[in-house]
Amino acid sequence: MTYSLVIPVYLNQSSIPRLLQALEEMHQRLDRELEVVFVVDGSPDQSYALLRDALPSLPYPAQLLGHSRNFGSFPAVRSGLLAARGRYFAVMAADLQEPPELILDFFRALKADECDVAIGTRNSRNDPPLSRLASSLFWGLYRRVIAPEMPEGGVDVFGCDRAFRDQLLQLEESRSSLIALIFWLGFRRKLVGYDRRERQEGKSSWTLRKRIDYMRDSIFAFSDLPIRLLMRLGVIGSALSLSLGAVIILAKLLGVIQVPGYAATMLAVLCLGALNLLGLGLVGTYAWRAYENSKQRPLAIVSMRMSNHPPREPEKG
Repeated sequence: MTYSLVIPVYLNQSSIPRLLQALEEMHQRLDRELEVVFVVDGSPDQSYALLRDALPSLPYPAQLLGHSRNFGSFPAVRSGLLAARGRYFAVMAADLQEPPELILDFFRALKADECDVAIGTRNSRNDPPLSRLASSLFWGLYRRVIAPEMPEGGVDVFGCDRAFRDQLLQLEESRSSLIALIFWLGFRRKLVGYDRRERQEGKSSWTLRKRIDYMRDSIFAFSDLPIRLLMRLGVIGSALSLSLGAVIILAKLLGVIQVPGYAATMLAVLCLGALNLLGLGLVGTYAWRAYENSKQRPLAIVSMRMSNHPPREPEKG
């Protein structure tokens, strides 16, 4: 097969029938050269059972991988890319909020050698106002702190050729950011605009807590901003301490201060103690993440694997 499509699945049982129909249409439009790799990332619903039952009757080559638990979106994408066997690759969400036509545009651009990685950028999104506001704030901060080249609407899906995929799979950082790694790798990029569809089934698992965790992981993996802010805070605190010390000494020499001030002493101790704890926490976070990467644990564990076609060697080139 020429094209491989990786689909992470988590809490998507309601959208699976519509997803399978869309994939069948995509297979026909790609001259029956599509392979699909479903990666069920420890989903607690019936997603794996539904895909398992449908697998033998699918008209296109497909693989079904099941993680032993929920490892996250990036490890799911990575497991799918490792198993995929085509020449060109793409990642698509199972909820179909990104239109299948976008994936076809990715494959056309990659096959025409217009780019090494095609990135979907949102022109608009049919989400609730609060969700749109949260997304705008999230991706705005992401662009400012982590990836200035990031499109304003953020990135959810992408396609790439074999050279890009191989380089991406060599990066085995734990708790990193897939999107930031895509921009860090470089290569020839093409931005493909699309209108994000309204969710028809279920609700998004992309919660506020996951957004915060993802932002934190991205900052500690790609930015030294916390350390730089801490250094600036330390410089400002030192300057204020020196100024306050000079005032106290002058007041003492002039006889203004008769009794040492308990409140001022406690305030200084508390402020300096808080700064020390903050600094230790930031440095400790970076040290812990370096330690995590030194363990070289697998980013995900595939505990179940099925296929509706006999295995063969990956295509070269």
